[in-house]
Amino acid sequence: QVQLVESGGGLVQPGGSLRLSCAASGTIFSINTMGWYRQAPGKERELVATTTSGGNTNYADSVKGRFTISRDNVKNTVYLQMNSLKPEDTAVYLCNADVKRRIMSPYIEVWGQGTLVTVSS
Repeated sequence: QVQLVESGGGLVQPGGSLRLSCAASGTIFSINTMGWYRQAPGKERELVATTTSGGNTNYADSVKGRFTISRDNVKNTVYLQMNSLKPEDTAVYLCNADVKRRIMSPYIEVWGQGTLVTVSS
């Protein structure tokens, strides 16, 4: 079993910053892509940012220049530094990872439970 546990969400004023963390635990041989998605009330889930094990990153246009994704491959942890937050960034942020549990296992997609980010004055 592999689990992703997010932390770092909360209430922040417009223009403020938050840092989200997501740690993978369990039986893990390797992790390929890790990323963050978000889902606002009444809206579909959307990609925020992803990063590969080699360090390549991809961002949604709406967060480019404001959010930075990074990862610690030793700790199997991915981070999302969010700056200049806007009310429209309010959403549940979910962590996602492609995990290989054993050397001969296929990669499987794992999701965290999500952490709520609220941007409001």
